Amino acid sequence: MEAEGRYFDGLSARPHPVRLHLDARLWVTGRGIAKDWDPLDLRAADSVPPLMRVGPAHAPDRVEFSDVALAAALAERCPDLRRREGAGGVRRLLLWSAVAGISVLLVASFGVPYLARLLVPLVPDSVEARLGAVVEPQVLRLLGQPPACAEGPGRAALDRLVARLVAARGPDGSLPSDLTVTARRHEMANALALPGARVILLSGLIARAKTPDEVAAVLAHELGHVGARDPTRSLIRASGTSFLLSVVLGDLTGSTVIVAVGEAALSAGYSRDAERAADAYAVDLMTRAGGNGAALADILERIAADDGGRGPLDLLRSHPLTAKRAAAIRALAGPNAPGRQILPASEWSALKGICGTNRTPDESRTP
Repeated sequence: MEAEGRYFDGLSARPHPVRLHLDARLWVTGRGIAKDWDPLDLRAADSVPPLMRVGPAHAPDRVEFSDVALAAALAERCPDLRRREGAGGVRRLLLWSAVAGISVLLVASFGVPYLARLLVPLVPDSVEARLGAVVEPQVLRLLGQPPACAEGPGRAALDRLVARLVAARGPDGSLPSDLTVTARRHEMANALALPGARVILLSGLIARAKTPDEVAAVLAHELGHVGARDPTRSLIRASGTSFLLSVVLGDLTGSTVIVAVGEAALSAGYSRDAERAADAYAVDLMTRAGGNGAALADILERIAADDGGRGPLDLLRSHPLTAKRAAAIRALAGPNAPGRQILPASEWSALKGICGTNRTPDESRTP
């Protein structure tokens, strides 16, 4: 007796089309699948007729089919088909399920980040640039396709600010030659570092800044992440964890990974060590450029005092602030930092208008 069915390996939810043949044994064959099951060892799982789901008593794999004749033949030849395993079998199943879940969590928490640290130095610049070109459109879609801000004087002021920061970098502060900084109209106060030396500055951050040094310090912080290749490391970690979850859930189509990559680029999720290193980089860069490195702590504290971060893309979501972190930033900047200013008033005014006069509701509240 033969019928068509679907095979499940017990490790994922992905079905595999198979051919079932019943004689003295139940044969399950398909592409890369060849099973030979003893009818005396088969057990039926709960299902709604005519669907029937059977498999060995002490193995996770199963087949399901809707052939009534085959179901009747199995019921005749398998005396224990409807027998339920005792409590010991259930306990074993729960135990192995718990072990599998803990294993995935351990690999996701420790194994994937470790592999990410090893893999990032091996990623060629050309590959990272292509990754950035793929990730940036995903990020912009998640942001709601915010328009680019390219008002002439404002764009020129931003270009001069970026050039001043890049020129001031120290011997250990190398940055990719293809660094790109763009401004986008969006109410959230944030700046995002992406793979491939791409930085997106959201207009909400400019609107909530009181000085040009606050904008420059946030940009310098993001440049620190770019120099350390933190965005690429974060994406490898996020997509690696998603791949593990895809294996468990049976979703190997790539959709889980794609969504995680875009969301990881928004939330960053950098480690505390990476944040401290980017803070130190920003303060050093601002000092070398003649700016106020302590302004990074100023704008983070103001956003925290205003509303504690109003949305999932706010600066504090991806770069959480603590009193200890703010104190460390000010200690690195030194007591003379507040007396410095990286841009003259005219260029600061131009930068504030980079998105034009048609401001978002959030930008209209600029102090």
